[in-house]
Amino acid sequence: MATRPNRPAAGRARPARAGQSAGPGQPAGPGKPAGPGKPVGPGKAAAPGKAAPGMPAGPGKAAGPGKPAAPPGPRPAALRCAAAAQATEAAGLCVAGVFAAAATAAGRSYQLGSGIALTLIAFGAAAMLAAVAAGLARARPWSRIPAAMTQLFVIIAGVTLLQGHRPGWGVPALVLAAACAAGLLAPASLRALNRRQAESGER
Repeated sequence: MATRPNRPAAGRARPARAGQSAGPGQPAGPGKPAGPGKPVGPGKAAAPGKAAPGMPAGPGKAAGPGKPAAPPGPRPAALRCAAAAQATEAAGLCVAGVFAAAATAAGRSYQLGSGIALTLIAFGAAAMLAAVAAGLARARPWSRIPAAMTQLFVIIAGVTLLQGHRPGWGVPALVLAAACAAGLLAPASLRALNRRQAESGER
């Protein structure tokens, strides 16, 4: 009788063929990628588009909150001169308001109502000029046009005072107007005001 070849014993594991995936519960062989949903181990790069914790932001990203802005540059001397002239004009209007109030209280005003109105106008205009002077001292772009318009009115007032034979008031008014206008039109002042306006527009 012919004998049959010996069969492998039952229960003995057979070697996996090439290209055949490992069964459930068995680790993947070397060189095989991890399955979906498995976490990336330490030392491996994160997925694209996600920044790893502790890494700096890429180029083009804004700085995080809490970082101080760049300090503003020094104010030009011409702009400080214009601010000082504007503040002096505000002080002059305050003095004029005090004189108007004293004249109204003493009864030397033409009418009581007009004296009170002139006093209030003088003090209100002085407050506005003081605000414009503070804006010039801080190189605020909005203060340029009010300061220029103020000098126009001061020149008109100075000429009127000279025609009324009051050179003690007219000459200082014209000198202050000329000093403030020269400070505003200086190239350094224009550059400072335009730079602050550009920075405000970017923000």
